[in-house]
Amino acid sequence: MFPDISYSDLKDLGALNTGQEIAGQPELWLKTFQFLTIVKDELRRFLDPLFQKPGLQILFTGAGTSAFIGEVLQGVFQKNLGLVSRAVATTDIVTHPEYYFLRQTPTLLISFARSGNSPESIKTVELANEFCDDIHHLIITCNANGHLAQKANPANSFVFLLPPEANDQSLAMTGSFTSMLLSGLLISRLDELHLLEGTVETLADYGHKVLSQYALPIKQAAQLPFKRAVFLGSGIFQGVARESHLKLQELTDGKVICKFDTFLGFRHGPKAVIDSETLMVYIFSNRRYPQLYEMDLVKSIYRGQKGIFGIAISESELPGIKPELKIILNENHTSLGEEFLTVVSVLPAQMLGFYKSLFFDLEPDQPSVSGAISRVVQGVKLYPYEQKLEKA
Repeated sequence: MFPDISYSDLKDLGALNTGQEIAGQPELWLKTFQFLTIVKDELRRFLDPLFQKPGLQILFTGAGTSAFIGEVLQGVFQKNLGLVSRAVATTDIVTHPEYYFLRQTPTLLISFARSGNSPESIKTVELANEFCDDIHHLIITCNANGHLAQKANPANSFVFLLPPEANDQSLAMTGSFTSMLLSGLLISRLDELHLLEGTVETLADYGHKVLSQYALPIKQAAQLPFKRAVFLGSGIFQGVARESHLKLQELTDGKVICKFDTFLGFRHGPKAVIDSETLMVYIFSNRRYPQLYEMDLVKSIYRGQKGIFGIAISESELPGIKPELKIILNENHTSLGEEFLTVVSVLPAQMLGFYKSLFFDLEPDQPSVSGAISRVVQGVKLYPYEQKLEKA
């Protein structure tokens, strides 16, 4: 639980679910590892033959936060498995399926879903079955009773169910995002899963440190009068930056307008967004090579308009940069695999959004005053795909 807010206060503030779900993530990661260990052999029997198929393409999909998981994983899978992998949101596939599916190309569609009931996720599975002659589905979901889990065809599908705690009850996805992301990272190295338990334990330690040692400084940052926020992350961390920007924006009901970019990409025009009311959040890699580019960008920002406040998230101390708040995950000079660092790097944004929501007198569990956004998207009408399908 958040160290500065009691259980009863969280309940009174309409923040109990969100607070518990953010604070419970380190334990959820450990449990996710245990759940995956139980089904490892069965999952390997499903995946191994697919990975041997010549020309197999892997597509990661989901809507909103669930789509951003794939943005992190696409490079990780390609690097670890040597297979062409890319992320395409269900919200892109539903309107233009012909641009993403190839009829004669073996395809593994990996769907991420908290509820499994989003209309676009359901439609994407249907379109994949329609457009591809050789299609298989790996469904990673937090809801055993959702449509994706219940309607999966055992002939060409495998459903991995996250622990029940991953099925966030609040509007904002927090533990669901990080646990589904972690499961994807582990699946990309399924053959060596037994060697990764210590990695997940270290990851949980990092999470506990952020929650216990940085809650107060993050709360103080949230109380600053910023109206904009920018999150930067390079490579696989761009998906983390994107999820971070959404968390703060949705938990504040759009009162804080957020952007995301890569460190290098930010120079090419988007840097103009920084003004005296802008919060800057820098999500660093733990590899020296990308850090060179990342630190250069931060130094250049601090030579000009630097915004109202800067937060740097890094595994270890980075000399030469002096943001107003440094969130350092490990001061013992040991290193977590870069891809696993993505899981914990989103926690500060979740906490920032939580505290900023309370600062605006919103209820973090249901921050949307107008009801413009909801836990499961509403109002999407699905249509049959009527265009004649052409052979790819």
